[in-house]
Amino acid sequence: MDFSGRFPVDLVLFALIAVFLVLRLRSVLGRKVGFQPGMTRPVPAPEAPGPVVEAQAEPVKNAAFDIPAPNTRLGQILSSLVGLDASFVPQQFLIGVEGAFRQVVTAFAAGDRSTLQARLTPEAFAAFDSAITSREQAGETQRSEIRAVHTLAIQDVRQKSLEAGTAVEIDVRIVSDQISMTLDKDGQPSAGTDAVTEFSDLWTFVRLFSGSGNSAWRLAAARSA
Repeated sequence: MDFSGRFPVDLVLFALIAVFLVLRLRSVLGRKVGFQPGMTRPVPAPEAPGPVVEAQAEPVKNAAFDIPAPNTRLGQILSSLVGLDASFVPQQFLIGVEGAFRQVVTAFAAGDRSTLQARLTPEAFAAFDSAITSREQAGETQRSEIRAVHTLAIQDVRQKSLEAGTAVEIDVRIVSDQISMTLDKDGQPSAGTDAVTEFSDLWTFVRLFSGSGNSAWRLAAARSA
C-alpha cells in the first residue's frame, strides 16, 4: 500500500481506538461479583452446632410503605378493621411486618424453631420445621443476611367469619436486598450466592379478632412474588 509519503493518520486513529476498547473490556470483565468457583477467598466455617448467620453490616434504612388509599376497596376493608380493633393502624401493621420479616428470615437460617413457632401459624411452622430438619439431616447450613428492606406493600385483605370470631388475612409484598446461600457439610456453597440479590416475596399474615381477646398477627404463608 502506497501512502505517497503521507503520515498514516487513519491507522493511528484505528490503533488508539483498539487500545481504548481493550482497556474498557479489561475494566469490565476483570471485575467479579459474588461467589464464583475459582475464587480463592475461603468460606468461613460454621460454629458448631449452629449455622452461619452474619450480623447486618449496614445501618437499617426505613422501608417505603405502600398502603391502599381509603377510597379503594382494600382501603375500605382496612378502615373497617378499626371496628374489630380500635388500635389498628396500617402503618403500624407494616412496621410489625418488617420486624417479623427480619426475625423469621434470621431464625430460619439459624434453625431457631422457638422464634419461628412464636411468629408462624401451626401449619406454616410445620413447613418451616420440615425444611430445617431436611437441611440438618443433609449436614447443610444456611447463611442469610438482610441488607435492606426497600418496600412493603399491602396487596390484598380478606375477612372470614368463624365461630370463634373474625379471621383477617393480609398479603404483603416485601422487596429486599439479601445475601442468601446454602453451604454443604464441607462448608462449600451448594446453592445461592454471596452477592447481594434483590428478593420479592409475598407473605400472608393472619389474625383472629374475637370478643374473648384478639390474637397476634402470625405468618401463614410465604412465597416468591
